[in-house]
Amino acid sequence: MIRIALALLLLGLTTVVAAHPLAPALLELRETAPHQYAVLWRTSVVQVRGAAVTPQWPATCTATALSQALEPNDAFVQRWRLDCPGGLVGATLRIAGLERSGINAIVRIEPAHGAAVQTLLDAGRPAFVVPAPQAPPPVFARYLGLGIEHLLLGPDHLLFVLGLLLLVRGMRALFWTITSFTLGHSLTLSLTVLGFVRIHPAWTELAIAVSLLALACAIVRPAQAPSRWARWPWSMALGFGLVHGMGFAGALAEIGLPQRELPLALMAFNLGIELGQLAVVAVVLTLAHATRKLHLPTPAGLARLAAYAIGVPAAAWCYTRAAALLV
Repeated sequence: MIRIALALLLLGLTTVVAAHPLAPALLELRETAPHQYAVLWRTSVVQVRGAAVTPQWPATCTATALSQALEPNDAFVQRWRLDCPGGLVGATLRIAGLERSGINAIVRIEPAHGAAVQTLLDAGRPAFVVPAPQAPPPVFARYLGLGIEHLLLGPDHLLFVLGLLLLVRGMRALFWTITSFTLGHSLTLSLTVLGFVRIHPAWTELAIAVSLLALACAIVRPAQAPSRWARWPWSMALGFGLVHGMGFAGALAEIGLPQRELPLALMAFNLGIELGQLAVVAVVLTLAHATRKLHLPTPAGLARLAAYAIGVPAAAWCYTRAAALLV
């Protein structure tokens, strides 16, 4: 029944899912004086050819270019001073080119007083209206929520967790598999954030796509001839957990960490990811219980179809992410 519930959930998810961008752009505006902002714009040099993205300022603002540079991690960074006599509240910030680029853009505004405002723009939403700042939430609560959000809204990470549930049979094996995945990504998340591990984000995103494709292949193997990963799923979860942890760290680096409270923020973000995983497992087990109670029939090949629902987008992501590295 768990496999039926998972198959239905995966088939529904992959009709609306879109992968993480290869490398999200970051637009950061920090208020340095009343209505004056220090602007940082960071994009990856690895982009779709002919689809550059650029920020567009409100008509009431004046931008003064300060510098531009190529960082060691293949990020192109530009800086401006932005003067907005009326302030940014109520103004519209737009990222031109998102519709064609295939990437997302994180926009972060740090007012002199109040909580930072952050949002994610994409092809369907390339602009947003700046809201009034609110009182900042506690660091622990903020990063806990960000961890939950990143797991639940990150389709490649979410599909991997669902795929593990589809591969593993038995609650004991499931417990050790999820625990191994947690250990793997917690280790590399911490090591990467603290600077002990440095791998280009584009290679990390490609490796995550490969992990999904490998998982889908393990799922479709017949029960009479299971793969080594199907026999010892904890080893697969641990190994690929190390890869996904670097992906989590990349997202956290884009969000930014408070240096004075870095250990607390890192712990909260990691805990948020774990809570997100537990929520996914709880939903699947609830659906499995419901299908058992309703005595729903099992359509032939449903679990295999769900595996293809993981493998097909994973193969597409492997192609697009590898191609982007070669551009």
